Amino acid sequence: MRVIFMGTPEFSVPVLDALVEAGHDVACVYCQPPRPAGRGKKDRPSPVQLRAEELGLPVRHPASLKTPEAQAEFADLDADIAVVVAYGLILPQAVLDAPSHGCLNIHASLLPRWRGAAPIHRAIMAGDAQTGVCIMQMEAGLDTGPVLLSETTPIGLHETTTELHDRLSAIGARLIVEALQKLPDLVPEAQPDQGVTYASKIDKSEARIDWSRPAVEVDRLIRGLSPFPGAWFEHDGVRIKVLQSRLDDGDGRTGEVLDESLRVACGQGAVKLTQLQRAGKAAQDADTFQRGAQIAPGTMLSGG
Repeated sequence: MRVIFMGTPEFSVPVLDALVEAGHDVACVYCQPPRPAGRGKKDRPSPVQLRAEELGLPVRHPASLKTPEAQAEFADLDADIAVVVAYGLILPQAVLDAPSHGCLNIHASLLPRWRGAAPIHRAIMAGDAQTGVCIMQMEAGLDTGPVLLSETTPIGLHETTTELHDRLSAIGARLIVEALQKLPDLVPEAQPDQGVTYASKIDKSEARIDWSRPAVEVDRLIRGLSPFPGAWFEHDGVRIKVLQSRLDDGDGRTGEVLDESLRVACGQGAVKLTQLQRAGKAAQDADTFQRGAQIAPGTMLSGG
């Protein structure tokens, strides 16, 4: 099929690769414009743009698709279908209608649960036992379209957003190839009205650890915000991110370090901090971190 691909972050790259490997004619790749990044704040192309250029595919990164010119350029590609995955712009109706088979979205949740920007983070933070990927026919609403194909996967007890992100990206890549192959036979299923939740964009204000919360919630927060923005606490005026943790037993004052292995008391129970990162430094396992930090038992960690 003649496909327009629309995506921006690393999550989208395996999908682009899968479409090319399946033999589809990728007419054009749309992504977000390069953004200032790094210490020098130089414009850095997105992961999708870099991969598309490696593959020799034409790339466009309009700031908006609302102008008649941008919409005409899109329609002139004469595509059979557009595949959209974490693109980052709302598609106007004229864009949705341009390909002969419309636009398909790869969404990293089991719709209608976790419509919106951050479904992977929110699923882990909420303690969901499972999540998945939906291939959805796009319409004007936010992730409201009928579902053509879906796959469910359990969320591991210790799984972080990084790990789940990579698994769901691979599932999405495989599922979209299957969906395009079976497209004439797929029957769109309307999303139910019950069970709708919204995965709002992660705000950095959510990332400070509140040790007064039950340990199960603290552990979910840590795993759900790993690696970005990273759940954090302060020690001696230094912000420290926690990237991995485990539920553990233990009682103490809220935020108290219970032993040298960095077991920390919460409102109920305790968490063991297993991977940490100081600002500007690489992530370290707890043993390596402690050789430098030496946070002593009895220390009270600051939090929310």
